[in-house]
Amino acid sequence: MTPPEAAPTLRRELGKWDLTAIGVNQVIGSAIFLMPSQIAGLVGGWSIVAFGFGGLVSLCVGLCFAEVGSRFDRTGGPYLFTRVAFGRFVAFEVGWMQWLARTTAHASVINGLALALGFYWPAVRLGVPRASIIVGLTLALAFIQVRGIRESKWLVNALTIGKLVPLTVFIVIGAFYLQPSLIGPFPPITIDQASQATLLMIFTYGGYDVIPIPAGEATNPRRHVPFAMIATLLIVAAVMSLGQVVALGTLSNLGQSQTPLADASAVFLGGAGALMMGVGSILSMTGNLTGQILSGSRLVFALGENGDLPVFFGRIHSKYRTPANSIVFTAAVALALALSGSYVTMAAMSALVRIVTLSGTCAATLALRRPKYADRVQPATYTTPFGATVPIVGLIVMMLVAAAATRQQLIFGLYGMLAGAVLFFAASFRRSGTAAPAAGV
Repeated sequence: MTPPEAAPTLRRELGKWDLTAIGVNQVIGSAIFLMPSQIAGLVGGWSIVAFGFGGLVSLCVGLCFAEVGSRFDRTGGPYLFTRVAFGRFVAFEVGWMQWLARTTAHASVINGLALALGFYWPAVRLGVPRASIIVGLTLALAFIQVRGIRESKWLVNALTIGKLVPLTVFIVIGAFYLQPSLIGPFPPITIDQASQATLLMIFTYGGYDVIPIPAGEATNPRRHVPFAMIATLLIVAAVMSLGQVVALGTLSNLGQSQTPLADASAVFLGGAGALMMGVGSILSMTGNLTGQILSGSRLVFALGENGDLPVFFGRIHSKYRTPANSIVFTAAVALALALSGSYVTMAAMSALVRIVTLSGTCAATLALRRPKYADRVQPATYTTPFGATVPIVGLIVMMLVAAAATRQQLIFGLYGMLAGAVLFFAASFRRSGTAAPAAGV
């Protein structure tokens, strides 16, 4: 008899800089081109401090991701972390909410991309041309990702370079045109203003949580995930903080600008500078879209691979060795949201998504250090310094985010979690013939 063929496995093609590019692409999307004016309008010159503080706070949470990520070499990220630490139900909610965030973000960013292109080509802002841009780009990105992780990483790396080059040019050249008198004023700020600025910074730096998700396609994930996590946050903190300094020090009315980096570039580079930042924003959003499909599809794959969704989602393409079913499904849902406009309502749940995902990982960092988990996870190749301090700081920050979130954000987030609970218990009922969820990993 001919022995049965072994089931296809994912290709391990991603190195540490590929994972870093995925992280940078997810953090630096469209917000960096818009947020400088919003923060400056809120706290004036203190916006420089806000960007630096946001980077520091995000690094505290990122160090937790680095440690717990160094214990795993499979696809799933926070879903896997919480599955081992807290069981299947909590993990399903984390994976489900994170996937919703990815698909909703894709729908939002691709609509923003159509608007950005409309500045140069007004016809694509409405109707069939707009829909054609949304459908064509989503299908193209999905096709590339089905074809292989190697092709996907080349695209991600190229778009990362494409977005960092104009931002670097903006920072380096703009530094020679700084007017210290414009860096200010530093007005007294209230606790409410400080909390609003902190919340905006948490959202601006968001996205690094996707780095450990494709660990099953990394060449050495237990060492490369911690490197990529820390490198990503250091890179984006430097770019964002320095970008804010240049924008604040070259544009006199920064708080009133709708396109702050483009307007600041026009001050010292003229029309070519504004065009450069416009192209940079389009490349940045395209890179972000690529990462949304990549990370979102791997979440669905991990849920299918571990039996929390139908096995259909956990299948790997026999030729391309990619999670093709999950890629197509994620792209299709994101496309439906983008065309229907329903993502605008769903985006309100993003605050709770971050709270659930980030706090879950901070808590898992503490839990997985306990001896009882020694036989269920691999030893950490990276350990967060200062004992329990950093994970606890991360949990405190997430509580502050929860306190600063609006009632609408929390309600829509709870709706999303309720939908996830219904799906989980329905799947548990099908698996076991009872409504009780399966225990353990």
